[in-house]
Amino acid sequence: MSSDLCFTPARELARLIRTRRVSSREVMLAFLAQINRLNPLLNAIVARLPDDECLALADAADRRLAAGEAPGPLHGLPLAFKDAEPAVGFPWTNGSLIFRDRRPSEDSVLVERLRRAGAVPIGKTNISEFTMGSHSYNRVYGTTLNPWDPTKSAGGSSGGAAAAVASGMLPLADGSDLGGSLRNPASFNNLVALRPTVGLVPNTPVVFPLIEFLAKGPIARSVDDAAYLLAAIAGQDDRDPRTFPCEAAAFGCLPEPNVRGLRIAWCPDLGGLPLDPRVREVLDGQRGTFESLGCVVEDAVPALQDADEVFLTLRAWMSAQTLGPLLDQHRALMKPEAIWQIEWGQRVSASELGLALRRHAELLERMRRFHERYAYIVCAASQVPPFDAGQTWPREVAGVEMEHYIAWMRSTYWVTTTLGPAASVPAGFTPEGLPVGIQLVGRPRDDGGVLALARAFEAATGFGARRPACAVVRPVME
Repeated sequence: MSSDLCFTPARELARLIRTRRVSSREVMLAFLAQINRLNPLLNAIVARLPDDECLALADAADRRLAAGEAPGPLHGLPLAFKDAEPAVGFPWTNGSLIFRDRRPSEDSVLVERLRRAGAVPIGKTNISEFTMGSHSYNRVYGTTLNPWDPTKSAGGSSGGAAAAVASGMLPLADGSDLGGSLRNPASFNNLVALRPTVGLVPNTPVVFPLIEFLAKGPIARSVDDAAYLLAAIAGQDDRDPRTFPCEAAAFGCLPEPNVRGLRIAWCPDLGGLPLDPRVREVLDGQRGTFESLGCVVEDAVPALQDADEVFLTLRAWMSAQTLGPLLDQHRALMKPEAIWQIEWGQRVSASELGLALRRHAELLERMRRFHERYAYIVCAASQVPPFDAGQTWPREVAGVEMEHYIAWMRSTYWVTTTLGPAASVPAGFTPEGLPVGIQLVGRPRDDGGVLALARAFEAATGFGARRPACAVVRPVME
């Protein structure tokens, strides 16, 4: 059945195409069938090419392979780029009506690498406006819904990517994460996502390369597929001065994990953040999993004091610099949360900015010392399970009022300030059947170690193998 191809691991699917056991056209037909069946419900893939153009691109991939061209690791796999990425041939709206007619003249480095790896681009994935917040709705394309329960949010800002991968409309996807935009949608959709160490994957184009928190990374149905995509996009690029040399190909062939003896800081709420009781129950049930793997698990709170001030101040200031000029002319086209954040950033003084930068340096030094004892931190990926899609953001968590639109995301954006790798891995389900992810945090540049721990946890639990009911086509019995 075509849905079998849609849920074949991406690495295996690429191998089948490369060895000509299946054609790119056959793969494209399977994914198009899934897209045409589910995308009208979920609204995950936007600005999609017509079916005949997608098939023509797949045919061209097959011809190149038949002619003896060396295939890239993603050769023949359908892919849709996150709408925050400029990609030639597609709109680049960034989820805003202001940019609904924008067409880029060149690709981002990420898109460039995905094309070079052989991916067949078919469209974009939906996001939140300006990638702000973790719920993918905007006035250009509408709201992306969760395949596990289409009344719920798919998260964001990589919500379209997550819903598409979870439902089998894409084999894997790219995403980006400033305050949780890979980790939250992975948690909401029972997926694996890695927010890499800042600088592992180039961010270009980026306005503030030396103070930017943003990290681009993979979202997939398994740790192995996430690592496979990471291998295609990681590595130094002179256009982003924060990148560093690495053996990117090594991510594509992860060794069998051996996590015995690793010392882990167990801190589901990062020292007092409110957690929805359903999330807390799922996470509490997984402490024993790490212990059964041979990890040394200790209650310990990471040194993240000042993370709130650092992240919010720098984020607001950068928003004011990049989006502030749009306010006077386009205020009516901006969501209230964007206006609030930009205007806050316009009020940030030079001394406040300097203080935030200094406190960030102090935080990084505290975390360096913390990691001398604890290799990894385990905490909540999202403080809440998927919420109603009609909400713009959760107003309270576990009875605690949230004072602004990303306050419910502190479990991810506090971790962002460490600049190190953080993965979200499926950890279980609420009584209503909604996914819950667990966050694994490592020291900067230990992305391979985080993936190894994630892979061991994934193998021990098996939650990631479950599929949403809407995504599986069952045979009709005569």
